Amino acid sequence: MNNKKPPLLMRDIVINRIFEAAKNDKDILFISADLGAAALDDFRDKLPDQFIHAGISEQNMVDLASGLALSGKKVFLYAMAPFLTARCYEQIKCVIASMNLPVTLIAVGVGLGYDHATLTHFTPEDIACMRALNGIEILTPGDAEAAKKIADVAIMDPDFRYIRLDRQGLEPAYDGGFEAVYDRGFGHIADGKNIVIITCGVLLQKALLAREILGEKGVNAGVVDLFRIKPIDGKSLADLLSDYDAIVTVEEQSLEGGMGSAVLEVAADHNILKPVRRLGMRDGYAVINGDRDSLHELYEIDTLHIVGAALGLAERF
Repeated sequence: MNNKKPPLLMRDIVINRIFEAAKNDKDILFISADLGAAALDDFRDKLPDQFIHAGISEQNMVDLASGLALSGKKVFLYAMAPFLTARCYEQIKCVIASMNLPVTLIAVGVGLGYDHATLTHFTPEDIACMRALNGIEILTPGDAEAAKKIADVAIMDPDFRYIRLDRQGLEPAYDGGFEAVYDRGFGHIADGKNIVIITCGVLLQKALLAREILGEKGVNAGVVDLFRIKPIDGKSLADLLSDYDAIVTVEEQSLEGGMGSAVLEVAADHNILKPVRRLGMRDGYAVINGDRDSLHELYEIDTLHIVGAALGLAERF
């Protein structure tokens, strides 16, 4: 009998940290376009003066947050990922980014998180579009430990941030070590020699499993969790890349402008010339209904395709 408890939902971890801080800080305001998260109930019921339900009007929610931030409030916005990013892009660009306001955007269900809802709820482009914004910080916690730390930093040091939360709970990855790597922006979760697999969020566990399979096939792979996609500590990441023979990036994003593109930019800027294979969603992705694992297989970002990409690169050396 398996008595192991499922991981806590990422949204609940972050919302609960903000709620606890808000009890002692009246300047913290939480604005939500959604009431679907159980963790919002305490905010709404116990701190009604610090919780605003904006309804299905995300663009107006961004403008409201901007005014509150200008008045000195610490504002957190919460909504499903596609509706907080693509729908609100002009407002975020022209108001929050243009004035570099300390507003934290919290998106839930990034990538293919709302697997059965198909295209309207997918965000295969949020990294590309959001990292083009001026002054933004983009963070994707890979487990509960990372989510707690990222939430605490957002509370203590308000800034223009985009926090990308997975819809589901994620298995532990850091075992107490996230604090030490936070400032660097990436965690070298597993050391290797031949291939480095770079990913973030839900695909971190699949990358770690791919590493195990590769080890059985004689390929020594490392795994990097690039949880801060902007800004990237280019020098530190380049130093790490220089220790490997080849690079695999894997993401639940369109390849144009996504996390893999950011890694290539770092490599180019620091003269790191290595074979690279990017795995992600290419132009022409299918608008279908399916569970997340089957979608990963369809878009060739599952564990077996990570293994295949790494083996293909390993044949070169």
